[in-house]
Amino acid sequence: MGAPVPAKPEPQLTASEKAKAAWLIGRMAKRAVAGPEVDQSDLERKLDRLLDAARKREAKAKSPR
Repeated sequence: MGAPVPAKPEPQLTASEKAKAAWLIGRMAKRAVAGPEVDQSDLERKLDRLLDAARKREAKAKSPR
């Protein structure tokens, strides 16, 4: 067994990003109730893109100008 892959740090989300993430997670929960055969990959990709954009925004804000 290899070493575990370190998780990406969770970024600080803006109010808008929090609302979008909550909406996506709610949609995922609704689909999960429908059954395990329901595909959620599209919502997972959207959430990943949202978190990646927040990480980039945070890194840009921390970098010297």
